[in-house]
Amino acid sequence: MDKVYNFIVDNQGVRLDKYVCHQLGELSRTRIQKLIADGYITVNDQVAKAGLKLNIGDRLRVIIPPTPPSRLTPEAIPLNILYEDDDLLVIDKPAGLPVHPAPGHPSHTLVNALLSHFPHLADIGDSLRPGIVHRLDKDTSGVMLVAKNSVAQANLAEQFKARSVVKAYLVLVKGHLTPEDGAIEAPIGRDPANRKRMAVVAGGREARTEYRVIRYIGDYTLLEVRPETGRTHQIRVHLSAIGFPVVGDRVYGVKSAFLSRQFIHACRLGFKLPSSGEYIEFKSELPADLAQALKNIA
Repeated sequence: MDKVYNFIVDNQGVRLDKYVCHQLGELSRTRIQKLIADGYITVNDQVAKAGLKLNIGDRLRVIIPPTPPSRLTPEAIPLNILYEDDDLLVIDKPAGLPVHPAPGHPSHTLVNALLSHFPHLADIGDSLRPGIVHRLDKDTSGVMLVAKNSVAQANLAEQFKARSVVKAYLVLVKGHLTPEDGAIEAPIGRDPANRKRMAVVAGGREARTEYRVIRYIGDYTLLEVRPETGRTHQIRVHLSAIGFPVVGDRVYGVKSAFLSRQFIHACRLGFKLPSSGEYIEFKSELPADLAQALKNIA
């Protein structure tokens, strides 16, 4: 059965999506924007756009349809849980495990594993991405965050949007990168020559990546990389664009005889707990395949 909410606006000039987000904090802004786009949220009985500036006295009607049944099948895939409370999970994701179903891998994903351990997640957020607030590439290992309820999901999504979440990755690149500390600022968008790839392009979305050299190993450089923005394939695209491709990356980087996947590991993740606002940080050690790769090139 639909849930229906009615509001009389008491704040002049606020955007429609922001106002509804404030009133219904259990819904993510993305979900609210989709409800607006689908005509479930009206202003003075008229369909409106998310960016509409409201006036005091406007009548809002919000209809929330039932969450469609999940088409996902729970799968008994082991999870390495680093932390858990009532709001969230912190997981050490292995390489090779996609975060959610997509063309080419409809099952055997992190989401399928989560539903096996936490069936109630099927009702949280997007029916194909329940609980997911950010993602790692299939072949990227390391620390990842999952929400366990709608309020926590909205809170964590806002932290990512505000760029207050600390994300650090260990990355091996080909070449001797200097200076030892730096930042790459270049817009990222679809590669006009190949729509399946991303590239640095004029008119792309703003993107910024900071890096710090940990050590040089022969003709390679081990980096700690901190992307300030969260563009698709950002680390791989930015490092390739400045001439230091990621080792093992078959799309943007250089193939490797000693690695079957890209050398990118999410080693550190820091954020504020939705329940208390306390800042907390988690770390993941370099997995065995990447540690062995460093030994092989030393």
